[in-house]
Amino acid sequence: MNKNDICEIIIEDMGKDGEGIGHVDGMTVFVKDTVVGDRATVKVMKVKKNLAYARLMEIREPSPYRVTPICEKAVQCGGCTLQHISYEKQLELLQNHVKNCLTRIGGLKDAEALMEPVLGMEEPFHFRNKMQFPVGTDRDGTPQLGFYAGRTHSLIPLSDCPVGHPVNRVILQAVKEYIREAHVPVYDEEKHEGLLRHVLTRVGFGTGQVMVCLVVNGDRLPEEDLLVEKLRTAVDGTPVERTFEDGVISDRTPGNGTGKERPQDGRPLRLASVCMNFNTEKTNRILGFHSRVIFGTAVIEDTIGDIRFEIAPESFFQVNPVQTGKLYGKALEYAGLTGEETVWDMYCGIGTISLFLARKAKKVYGVEIVPQAIGNAKRNAELNGFQNTEFFVGKAEEIVPKLYAEDPDRYRADVVVVDPPRKGCDSELLSTIASMSPKRLVYVSCDPATLARDIAILSKEGFVVEKVATVDMFPHSMHVETVVLLNNKFAKVKDFVQIGIDAEDYYRIKDSEKDTDE
Repeated sequence: MNKNDICEIIIEDMGKDGEGIGHVDGMTVFVKDTVVGDRATVKVMKVKKNLAYARLMEIREPSPYRVTPICEKAVQCGGCTLQHISYEKQLELLQNHVKNCLTRIGGLKDAEALMEPVLGMEEPFHFRNKMQFPVGTDRDGTPQLGFYAGRTHSLIPLSDCPVGHPVNRVILQAVKEYIREAHVPVYDEEKHEGLLRHVLTRVGFGTGQVMVCLVVNGDRLPEEDLLVEKLRTAVDGTPVERTFEDGVISDRTPGNGTGKERPQDGRPLRLASVCMNFNTEKTNRILGFHSRVIFGTAVIEDTIGDIRFEIAPESFFQVNPVQTGKLYGKALEYAGLTGEETVWDMYCGIGTISLFLARKAKKVYGVEIVPQAIGNAKRNAELNGFQNTEFFVGKAEEIVPKLYAEDPDRYRADVVVVDPPRKGCDSELLSTIASMSPKRLVYVSCDPATLARDIAILSKEGFVVEKVATVDMFPHSMHVETVVLLNNKFAKVKDFVQIGIDAEDYYRIKDSEKDTDE
């Protein structure tokens, strides 16, 4: 196989980035924008030793799972890599991806038997409560907002996005009008010139509060009052219809098979915060480290279940509020709390999981590296009246071992919950968790590969996987959240050691029980 060869291929599987996988003359070939079951003509673009990458030329026989994307920019945009696949098939792909990682990387022989049915959405559109729109210009120099094309910084102009809250449509229009009327210079990332870089939006699905944050390469915006006026006119009390039909958003989501209203339908929206974030560095990082309020408050509020949270522009808060309730509910279920447990929530963010746990735990400790997030966590605990929580700033792999070494009785753990970043848990933290010997460990993960790697490490320390739940937090992509319950088979050993029976005696007792049972 050589570059520029034209081949016919049948797509047999899907990769972790949503690309189709097939074989030609024994060579594995990756093809973007294809679906399992497609028979297609492709052009080879790159050839390596054992695999190749090809571009789709023609669908000769479409897969039964292929659907027409609702968004006309879905192929160009780097966000929805699976929108051309039926939602039912998307869920199956996510479940298989998690299973394969647990089997191949985690070494689980019975992964499928441990997995509960995947938790998907009834309405897999307009679910995101946070959006970040880069600002640029089109070929004529006209300011535009949109998204970058996949793996590039080429701007795709958009007037709306089917996975974001529909209020973004009127916000984008208002910001474009403000840019034009106030003559706001748009940022040029190559020259590091211009003012307006990004527009970030947050929507409280449970409260109707809306935040708009403009990221600037400077320290001020021209005519700030004009910006606020346009945003308030656009957002406050505006009836926002729902989805795409002939270029207009309607009150139903076509193509998903349900037609039901979303939970936030009918709730009046209110512009609660307009702020400016300062980022004057030549960097791909979106947000800078400081912000200033232009209008309203520095935070908005949202709810998950009956718990209320304050959210700042920089706060980490799950972007899908409908599925977040399912995700945290599953974590709470797996924790198996009775009201007598001490729980550690490691990588706690603004305390979202911590507060869910605090409702049924005796004590919850949380740790997070971002100082502002811990400030939010403490405030959120106060906001909801929790007095059984305590939060620490720092790296989990440094704070937890230090505190546990100083006072193992106080900082012990009956249950540990971890929700690490994509890279997974630090090895020293895993070692500390093992030495604390909690009865249960609940691992919440946004990357099945690093989750599986850490499970393999924990299994050597006596932790056994009991249940696995897959939650589709990001419909139309291969990103997935997973919750795993691990029981500690050595936890009871420590209980026996405390009353004078060593580990060898414990296993001899258990062996005799087994013989009796048989």
